[in-house]
Amino acid sequence: MRKAVVAGSFDPITNGHLDIIERSSELFDEVIVVLSHNVQKNYLFSLDERKSLVEKVIAHIPNARVVTVSGGLTVEAAAQLGASVLVRGVRNATDFEYEATLASHNRVQNGEVETVLLLSKEEYRFVSSSMMKELARFGGDVTPFVPSVVADALQEKYKDAPERTIKMDEEITDVKG
Repeated sequence: MRKAVVAGSFDPITNGHLDIIERSSELFDEVIVVLSHNVQKNYLFSLDERKSLVEKVIAHIPNARVVTVSGGLTVEAAAQLGASVLVRGVRNATDFEYEATLASHNRVQNGEVETVLLLSKEEYRFVSSSMMKELARFGGDVTPFVPSVVADALQEKYKDAPERTIKMDEEITDVKG
C-alpha cells in the first residue's frame, strides 16, 4: 500500500491545495494531509479551525485523512506515518527552486521518503493562502479560489475589518462627463 503525505499549514486551504490532494488520491492508495503547526508563526485560523476546514473540504475523498503535527521535520513525520512519498505542489519556477532544494535536504534526512512534485493547474498558479487572506480582508470575492466553507470562514474572520471600507480624503464627483 503506497501512502503519500501532502503537508502544509493550510491557513486556509485553497482550491489549489484541494486539487493537489485530489490528484494525489488518484495516484496513491492513501493520502495523509499533514497539517503543520509552527508555534513561531502567526495564523489567522487556529489549529482546530484549520483541521476542521480541511476535514470538511476533503470529506469527499475516501482515501484521504488529516493529521496534525507540531515540531519536527515533515519528512520524518511522513516516515513515522508510514508514507513513502511526500507530495508537493509547484505553481511556478520560484516554487520549483524552493521545492527542489527542500527535496534534496529531505533526501539527506530520510532517503526512504521520496518527494514528488505536482504542477499546479493553470487556474491555480496564482492562488495562495496569503493572497486569499489579503483579498478577503479587503472585501474581495474569494469564492473562485477557495471552497465555499473556507470562503464563509474568511468572511466571518474579516467581517469587521476596517480595510473593507473605502475612505477618501475628498468627495468623489461624477466623472461621466
